[in-house]
Order: sequence, then structure tokens, then C-alpha cells
Amino acid sequence: MLFKIAIKNLLGAKLRTWLNVFVTSLSFFMIILFSAMYDGMREHAKQVTIDTEIAGGSYWHPEYDPLDPMTFEDAHAVLPRAVKVLVNQGKAFPVLVSQASIYPNGRIMPIIMKGITPEQNIVNMPTQMLAGHEEVTIPVMIGRGMAKDAKLEVGDVFTIRWLDANRTYDADEGTVVHIMDTENFKLDMGHIWVPLDKAQEMLEMEKEATYVTYAEGLSIVENKGNWIPRDVKYLIRDMEALIEADEPNAAIFYIILLCFAGMGIFNAQVLSIFRRGKEIGTLMALGMTRARVVGLFTLEGGLNAFLAAIMTVILFGPLLWYFGTNGIWLGVDYSDGSMGLIVEKYLIPVYSVGLVVTTTIVVSIIVLIVSYLPSRRIARMKPTDALRGKVTV
Repeated sequence: MLFKIAIKNLLGAKLRTWLNVFVTSLSFFMIILFSAMYDGMREHAKQVTIDTEIAGGSYWHPEYDPLDPMTFEDAHAVLPRAVKVLVNQGKAFPVLVSQASIYPNGRIMPIIMKGITPEQNIVNMPTQMLAGHEEVTIPVMIGRGMAKDAKLEVGDVFTIRWLDANRTYDADEGTVVHIMDTENFKLDMGHIWVPLDKAQEMLEMEKEATYVTYAEGLSIVENKGNWIPRDVKYLIRDMEALIEADEPNAAIFYIILLCFAGMGIFNAQVLSIFRRGKEIGTLMALGMTRARVVGLFTLEGGLNAFLAAIMTVILFGPLLWYFGTNGIWLGVDYSDGSMGLIVEKYLIPVYSVGLVVTTTIVVSIIVLIVSYLPSRRIARMKPTDALRGKVTV
């Protein structure tokens, strides 16, 4: 009986009911969308990093710290036997890392120089463009962002200065043979890439490397010496930390949306109790207990949340599907890495069952709570006062 009365009351309220339902539905939509955007950002950054840099993971020299260039001088050694077997089988490739300086157009720029095997096909980098340039002293590949900062183009020649294994500075001419387009700014900004054998010759580190990247699906080898295995989870921890650091900002936005939905339902319930005093008094005079009257008003609030969920599917479902298929234009191109994240121009939200279910449960609980709070005042009302219209909420 309560359900039928609640439906009748909601339909009788007409515009007020649908406005409350729309506001709650809008909260559903915005919370799902923004949560999915964060998930999409995380998944895209993870996928691009795995595709272009990490693959299945890496073996690091024990002295290597990519965030501390001062460690590069000592972070190199001959590969352990088991790791070298993977390289010979084409299941891994070594990278030699060192500090260097370049002098494009008379300017000095500190950079990180990395030697890489041109024939590798484990990560999505155009390293094959470094092969077959015997006519130049040092073939160099750089990213689009690096080319823009250094004002370099294909064919430009500049001086490279480095410190070799004997702690002796040396310099020679490098030639830009390719400018790559990559979404991974960590391969671009402040980096130059040269053939591995050329880097080993320049640094006098024959057959040595700083880290080895292996293909996906391989397990950790046993005879890896003192080299440290790094899995995908470890290698993307910086991006996870950046996204998690920004999530409190999103949480504030979620709270604001929930407050909008809650205030709409709360105001509607207060107004209902105030305007329907005689109805409440009549129901109580006819024998309906105060608890059931409170339950009636709380049920009306719960039905608001249910109708809002249906409206979200009907009204905003196609929009969520469109964004999930075509992405959301962010208005600014962050592909140059200025944001410190790997973000594509069109951010594609990632929806999950857990996200939808969690959002529905949280919003529904909030709506039920704000529906119940004003309804508690009904328990203090006397039927005679309600019938005479003496209602205080």
C-alpha cells in the first residue's frame, strides 16, 4: 500500500518531482563521467607507456635511478648471462644511458643520451630509422617536442659532448636522421637516441648497458646476477601517483554534485510535509502508525533515486556511449608532456560495472538519508495539529 501511495504522490507533484529527478540524474551522469575520465586517463597512460617504453618489464643495473642523472656514470655493466640470452633470442634489448650536452645553433642544452638497438621490435619506437647511416658520424633520433625546443630539423648537424668511462670529456658531431611522433613525453623531452653500438663506442663501454627491456609474457630469469627486475606495476607507479594526487580535486566536485541532489530531495520532502499536513494527519487518524508515515516519505525519496537512475540511462546513456566511443576534446593539447602526464587530445572515458554500481549505491544512500531526515519530524506531530494545519518542520 505504501508503494502505491508513494507513486501517486510523486506523480501528483508533477514538475517538482521531475525537477528533483533530473537534478539527481545529472549527479549520476557527472559522477560516472568524471570517474570514467580518470580511469580512462590512467588506462591510456598505462597502455602508451607499456607500448612505447616498458613492454613486459626491465632489468636495471643496481646503480641505475632514472630520476637521478648523477647515477648514470656508474650505472653500466656487461649483461648477466641469462639476460644476454634473452637479447640474443630477440626477446629483449639493452639500453645504455648517459648524460650529455648538445650545442644546437650555438646554444647549450643538457640532455640524456640513450643508445638503443635499431633492430628491436619489442617497443613501439621507430628505432629502425637509426640504421643505415654510415655516412654520418653519429645518427640521432629525437622526438617532436625535443626538436621544437632545440629548433632542430632532419638533416641538422650539432655538437654532442659527453663523459666517457675514463672520466674524459669528448665531443663529436651528431646528425638528426629522424624526428619521431610519440605520445610518451618521457622518450621525447630532453632525450636523444643513438644506435647502441655507437653509444658504446663513444662512451668506451663495449658490450655494456644500463637496463634491458624484455617482451611481454616472459617470466623473471634466475641467473640475473645483481641486476634488479622491475615489473610493469613498478614502472608506472609515478603516473598512478600523479593521478591519485589529483583525485581529491575530483572528490570535491563529486561532493558538490551530491549536495545539489541531496538539497533538491531534502527541500522537496520539507515542502511535502509542510503542504501535506492535513493528509498526514488524516493518515495517522485513520490508524497509520507514525513509523509507516515516515516510511512513506522515505520511500518517496528512494523512488526519486530510482527514477533518476532510469532517466540517466534514457537521457544521458547515449551521451555516455558517445564519449566512450569518440572521446572528449579537452580543449588543450597536452601531448607535449607539459602536464606531466600522458594524455591524448581526445580523452576516452573507461566505464566499468563497479563504477556504475558504486555510484548508484552511493547516490541512492545519500538520497534516502536526506529523505529520512525531514520525515523524522512527523513522529513528533499530533494528528489533531496536523489536521488543523499546525505543521512545524
